[in-house]
Amino acid sequence: MRTPVAIAPALALSAALAAGVANAQPAVTLVQDLQNVVSLDASASVEVPKDQLSITLRATREGPEAKAVQDGLKQAIDAALAEARKHAPPGQMDVRTGNFSLYPRYNQQGRITGWQGTAELVLEGRDMPLIAQTAGRLNTVSVANITQSLSREARERHASEVAGQAIARYRAKAQEYAEKFGFAGYVLREVNVSTSDSGSLPQPMMMRAKAAAEDAAVPVEAGKATVTVTVSGSVILR
Repeated sequence: MRTPVAIAPALALSAALAAGVANAQPAVTLVQDLQNVVSLDASASVEVPKDQLSITLRATREGPEAKAVQDGLKQAIDAALAEARKHAPPGQMDVRTGNFSLYPRYNQQGRITGWQGTAELVLEGRDMPLIAQTAGRLNTVSVANITQSLSREARERHASEVAGQAIARYRAKAQEYAEKFGFAGYVLREVNVSTSDSGSLPQPMMMRAKAAAEDAAVPVEAGKATVTVTVSGSVILR
């Protein structure tokens, strides 16, 4: 009498082994992808003129009564605001109010002896000569600080110009590393591209907005900003 052969269990075992191998393949691939990985970065920069100007003008008042100080600040800002708006073509210069503060002054006994307050007016835009000239016409406020910066449109335009250089440097560095480690080349694993610009710090100004000459412009000279594109990430050497 012939002994029956257990075919079904054998087939089940083969299927289980095949499934185990199939499930193990992604893990093997993952381990391989984590080998020979090099992290690196490269950047490219360009220096460009700043194209945006912001001038903050400030009125300061003090007195024994809070309301009188507040009214004095309001009159100063209203007068400056009305004058500035006469010279503010749409799209060339924006005029807006800034910070407002009112606080008491105390004597040594802790009693209120008076009040002091400040109010601000801000002129900003891309027409630097117009903004500087307008600031010089405002005789009820003083220049508090001047900030030059790079507009978003200019930053994006210049970043696009140097992005190609940064990417080319990244690829060249990756190829150089691959060859030094004895590999023929590389494949990209992860890449990040970022943009930054420097040189937008405010410049404190201890001067009157109204210069000695009638309607003289506040002295302003356009500075420089550096736009930098950085490419960072990792590659797999092969």
